[in-house]
Amino acid sequence: MAQKDLHDMLRSLRVWAPGVTELRPFDPDKAPPTPLHLFTSWFVEAVEAGQPEPHTMSLATADEDGRPDVRIVMLHGADADGWSFASHATSRKGRALSARPYAALAFYWPVLGRQVRVRGSVASAPSQESQADLHARSTGALAAALTGRQSEELSSVEELRQASQAAWERARQNPTEPSETWTLYRLRPETVEFFQGDPDRRHVRLEYRRTEFGWSRGLLWP
Repeated sequence: MAQKDLHDMLRSLRVWAPGVTELRPFDPDKAPPTPLHLFTSWFVEAVEAGQPEPHTMSLATADEDGRPDVRIVMLHGADADGWSFASHATSRKGRALSARPYAALAFYWPVLGRQVRVRGSVASAPSQESQADLHARSTGALAAALTGRQSEELSSVEELRQASQAAWERARQNPTEPSETWTLYRLRPETVEFFQGDPDRRHVRLEYRRTEFGWSRGLLWP
């Protein structure tokens, strides 16, 4: 594809097409006092509206030199302890979080024209809890974790196939086999922003900010 064709295609694309996206009214004055309650209700609404993979999110980190990185991961939970996700401690994101235990999450639910952004410090859960999180998932998830070596260089697809096949066998034979580097991470939010798209571009942005007295709220210009 020529560069001009790409630019023409980009200019032809639209977001929030009628019949695909429902831009619901959002009154920030009626929002709950804590972000977790609003996140939970928005998440449920995204699921009910048919949003594909609403539990996937962008995870942004920075390495020890301050260079940013981002990838898509799966939300494992959200509660009073924070928003949780998991990975190998030896992976790129694991090493980055070890060097700089701070991250940002972004959820995008285009079926409702909504985003949620979460920023805060990150801590590792105890090993026992991390393993329990892993073993509560599918056999395939355990096999992938047992394959290991995430982010390391791979010599060939065949090497991956053989390692994965062996890991699947181990996962089937021992559903509770531990993966020593598998780690459950929790992001304790300092700010949580809720973005609701508006057909007239008067988008509503409500930001919760953690203070020593609890949560404060404020609006942001779109």
